Amino acid sequence: MAINLQKGQNFKLGLTKMSIGLGWDPKEGTGNDFDLDASAFMINAAKLIPVEENFIFYGNTTSPDTALFHTGDDPSGGNSAAGDDEIIQVDLTKVANDIEQILFVVTIHDAAARRQNFGQVRNSYIRIVDDSNGQEVAKYELGEDFSIETAIEFGRLYKHSGGWKFEASGIGYREDLAYFLSKYYNGQIIK
Repeated sequence: MAINLQKGQNFKLGLTKMSIGLGWDPKEGTGNDFDLDASAFMINAAKLIPVEENFIFYGNTTSPDTALFHTGDDPSGGNSAAGDDEIIQVDLTKVANDIEQILFVVTIHDAAARRQNFGQVRNSYIRIVDDSNGQEVAKYELGEDFSIETAIEFGRLYKHSGGWKFEASGIGYREDLAYFLSKYYNGQIIK
């Protein structure tokens, strides 16, 4: 049975291969399509991305160690009628030794210009799926808690006692992806 995640909750993963799936349905009659983007930041002990390629998103789909793979961008939420619209596949057995945590973020592309926020998106969620059997392990509903936010720090995988744990961060921001890049990449914006 899947865990319905709450902010601050953490649990030990018994998995090495998983998918982080993002899904949503935009509210009708709001103008532009909603383009939610799933991204991952592979962070070292200094709490920074060691190299630009450790930022995984639709424009950089594979991490240098091949531990993370982004399956591609969905600019409208239409990739799947009833499933994940964007997916980041994770293989923890391949994560480079210097990586201490993997942070997962969801942002709304061009939210300020389009005047969009998570309160205008229906059925938005992010979830963890066990790749060995396709079963959902945990799910975080993004809706009501983030009515005015344009970015959400969903959660993080982090090393703990020789294994990996997952923590549901559940922190909303009125920012864009550039904010996270400046925070985790030596203050430099990746182009």
